[in-house]
Parts: sequence; structure tokens; C-alpha cells
Amino acid sequence: MSKKRKPYNPFKRFIRERKALLRLHRVAVVTVDPSGRKGLIDWSTRNNIIPGSSIADAVCNIAHHWTIYLACFCIDDKGERYIKPLEIAPEGIYVSDDLAEVIRHYYTKLRASCNPRHLVGSGWVANPSGKSLTEHEAAMIFDAVGAWPEQEKAA
Repeated sequence: MSKKRKPYNPFKRFIRERKALLRLHRVAVVTVDPSGRKGLIDWSTRNNIIPGSSIADAVCNIAHHWTIYLACFCIDDKGERYIKPLEIAPEGIYVSDDLAEVIRHYYTKLRASCNPRHLVGSGWVANPSGKSLTEHEAAMIFDAVGAWPEQEKAA
């Protein structure tokens, strides 16, 4: 006896709705050290997103194909700002909590590869839609969230 496929699956519909919500608002998770700034941002317009229950649920409780852009913010001896980037895209789909160890591994490697005299901060942008960011887009996001120290911005 063959089973017919179920034409209506409420759980799959729920997942599709949440993923569409993230695509609509172009949600990305941002963390910046040492300021400790954490939050959600629209990666296209660089506006802050207030995490309502549906967006927070979609980011934290649903598995996604993540792309993570890690960066160290440095200032050389001449006073010029530069970013040392690394972009990773883990294979498979992950819930946000499962990414912590992957991010920590690459984050410490990237920080160790920077000149400690130049390093002023670091951060990462995790994109649940899997979109790869260009260096310019990532720099604009980090500028929007205040990744560079204030005294360096004024100079």
C-alpha cells in the first residue's frame, strides 16, 4: 500500500514563512569587539533591526546555510585604517547556536594573524541567507555599527 504525500504540512509552511521574513528584511547578525556591540542589521541598508519574536525565532531556532564574514580592524603606523578579512561558509545547514565553535576557531586564528600593534578591534557578520559580502559591503556594515574607535573616526 503506497502512502500519498501530505499536501499541507504546517511545519514546513512555518519554516518557509520565517525564511522569507529573513530574506525580506535582509537580516544579518553582527558582533563587534571590544565594544561588545551585538545585534541584527539589514545588510543592504545598514539599518538596525529590532528583533521581534518572529525574527529572533527565525534566526535562532531554524537551521540555515550561513555565510560568516570575520574581520580585524587595524590602523597602521601611518594612521591608515585597514581591515583584514576572512569569509567562511560552513557546509550544511546549522542552527545559530551550533556556529559558536566554528566562529571561535576562525576568529582566534584571524586575530592571531594580525599585527598586535595595529589591531584596534574585530567583529563578524553572519548572514543566514548564505549571501556572500564584498569587502566594501562588510566595511560599510562595520562602519554603520561603530566598529572603529571614536577617537580614530575624528582624525
